Amino acid sequence: MLPSSAQELVEFIRTHIPLAHTMDLRYVHAEPGRLTLSAPLAPNINDKGCAFGGSLVSLMTLGGWAMVELALRARDWDCDVFVAESTVKYLAPVWEDLVCESVLSPHSDWDTFFSTLNARGRARIEVASTIAGESPDKPAATLRARFVAKKRG
Repeated sequence: MLPSSAQELVEFIRTHIPLAHTMDLRYVHAEPGRLTLSAPLAPNINDKGCAFGGSLVSLMTLGGWAMVELALRARDWDCDVFVAESTVKYLAPVWEDLVCESVLSPHSDWDTFFSTLNARGRARIEVASTIAGESPDKPAATLRARFVAKKRG
């Protein structure tokens, strides 16, 4: 069973997903409906000296996946969670440590997700993740991803 706190979940991810360990994934902050993760630039650098696009999308995907896992753990649901589809936009280079914030997409809600999961044994939910850019209103990258949770057993 996965840990229930965000910080414990990040440690779980670092232990069980080698890429997250190599990226040096770090917990920053969590509150209901919002999760912030980071990774230092140095292990995520490309040949131009800025952040590698693969690291950006990986960090945003991990942030979204962790949001869904935390919601499930808070309600003691034992599920497998998969990313079903995602769309990423790279808007500006990142020359500093990577900071990712993940939130539930505006047209998604937990009540519908858990109701569907209870009725069908599987459900989908969309999470939006952003990599911080030069200012709060100008992210460096965005990801919209649909995650599927499927009851175990």
